[in-house]
Amino acid sequence: MLEGHTSLDSAEKGRLMAGTFELYEDRAGEHRFRLKAGNGQVIATSEGYSSKSAARNGIESVKTNAPDAEIVEI
Repeated sequence: MLEGHTSLDSAEKGRLMAGTFELYEDRAGEHRFRLKAGNGQVIATSEGYSSKSAARNGIESVKTNAPDAEIVEI
């Protein structure tokens, strides 16, 4: 059971664990997104985009390409 979430059904628990993309406009007027883990912690942030649609394309790119992304130690 998720701590602090005693009455959630299995679909709600799965959604919380999957993570969430948040799309927002920053103070400079650029569109950005951040990826939050199921526990609310920010685990990735984007660059600034000139339009909301470009930021949405960035989200789709992460969703498409991240599963096969190579891990490189530097």
